[in-house]
Amino acid sequence: MEIEIYADVVCPWCYIGKRRLEQALASYDGDVAIRYRPFQLDPTPVPEPLPVVDALAAKFGGRERATQLADHVTRVAAGTGLKLDLGRAVTANTFDAHRLVSWATERGRAADMIEALYRAHFTNGVAVGSHDVLAALAGEVGLDTAEARAFLDSDERVAEIHADLAAARQLGVTSVPTFVLAGKYALSGAQEPETLLAALTEVHRRESG
Repeated sequence: MEIEIYADVVCPWCYIGKRRLEQALASYDGDVAIRYRPFQLDPTPVPEPLPVVDALAAKFGGRERATQLADHVTRVAAGTGLKLDLGRAVTANTFDAHRLVSWATERGRAADMIEALYRAHFTNGVAVGSHDVLAALAGEVGLDTAEARAFLDSDERVAEIHADLAAARQLGVTSVPTFVLAGKYALSGAQEPETLLAALTEVHRRESG
């Protein structure tokens, strides 16, 4: 079964959803192939990275509300075994990160690349919109740093990612994470592992019948 995951690497619920899916798959007997699909929560340029908490404060009406939101998602993440440090996280435009994931996919490192990007943003507080950072992360997962940097500095995959983002909008993906099972069954949100496992089991039953 193919599982398409529409997500953004600066979305904490996407990180949580990824981990919950992994927990569900640990109890699932069927074969799956995971394909990562790009989505941008905010496609606007980020000339200078800002603390995420400051950005949340501007968006949701003050630092107190921003801190409440950050604390809540941090607690939820901890329940899945993830350690988020939103006090260190900085804003980033993720278009090039999505390009890098596409590039890494061809080299068999998609899952490692996605995990490295989430960890870099949410735990280490580095700017995942930076070509220097992205190339270094590629090196951390066993890919060639210089090759990754040359790719990022080119316009390779730019048109493809724009097309993928447009396709997501045309499919009606408006929030992430969104999981699409077997090409036609969609679940939105960071569902609990039990919910994901039940969905996997039901889709397998339907598609095998």
